[in-house]
Amino acid sequence: MELLQRSRRLRGSEVLRRMVRETRADASSLIYPMFVVEGSNVKEEISSMPGQYRWSLDRFPEKLEELAEAGVSSYMLFGIPAVKDEVASGAYAEDGIVQRAVRLAKERYPELYCITDVCLCEYTSHGHCGMLKGQEVDNDPSVELLARTALSHAQAGADMVAPSDMMDGRVLAIREALDGADFTTVPIMAYSVKYASGFYGPFREAADSAPAFGDRRAYQMDVHNRREAIKKALQDIDQGADIVMVKPAMSFLDLVREVHDVVDVPVAAYSVSGEYAMVKAAAAQGWIDEERIVGEMASSAFRAGAHIYLTYYAELVAKLIDEGVVG
Repeated sequence: MELLQRSRRLRGSEVLRRMVRETRADASSLIYPMFVVEGSNVKEEISSMPGQYRWSLDRFPEKLEELAEAGVSSYMLFGIPAVKDEVASGAYAEDGIVQRAVRLAKERYPELYCITDVCLCEYTSHGHCGMLKGQEVDNDPSVELLARTALSHAQAGADMVAPSDMMDGRVLAIREALDGADFTTVPIMAYSVKYASGFYGPFREAADSAPAFGDRRAYQMDVHNRREAIKKALQDIDQGADIVMVKPAMSFLDLVREVHDVVDVPVAAYSVSGEYAMVKAAAAQGWIDEERIVGEMASSAFRAGAHIYLTYYAELVAKLIDEGVVG
């Protein structure tokens, strides 16, 4: 065969394959989500997420140390309070579980980057992401409490806040609250393109945040929509978002790419609990090569255009990046 172009020429060795690789990643792009709870000496495995735990404040620094040793420099905190109520008072309390966790983390591991999830669902007695008016979530009063929550996180020492509630106008309200209190340097990573997905099931067990009635389709996005995703990302940027997120990652990589192509801020992709649980379950049966699958999932997110990857596999992905399997 007389061929001038032979694509296999650039696939002949690992050194060459890495030299010409189109997608590159770094462990600094990874964020590890973790759960903190009230109590003492708690390291409670989440049944639907083997290998993931709820941590009490006296023990969660153990995980921070593991992250630091693995080269994962950023983490996101989700809080699980001892008491929930109709107005989510634990979300914005000065002595709330997340606020105390942030202060402890910044004291013990100031070099690690602390991001806080800003939502009310873990703190409300009904499990919805805002205040109720009858059987509906009342947007504007909810936004007021979300801004109050974000500000309390910044006052505790959070490096970044990440509103995940999907209320209209919450990014602007949070930006104004932060700026008004001289937290102008605290960035907002907005869950801008967050779909009403079936992939969140294990998380709701982990965070004890399943809604007591109904679902979240009235405020999270319809999985069939793509133009709305672009609109939502651009709206959040206009309101002050510094980073926009697409969630879930794996089944919405087309939106990661589309959002990446139209925005001028970094794009994050969240590989959510259901993705993690499916890989763990299949690996436990011996049906898949866990490390290889995790590497492909991470590579696909970065290839689609994600600059930041949130994953419960952050430590493994950091290892795979170091080994050249990812990036």
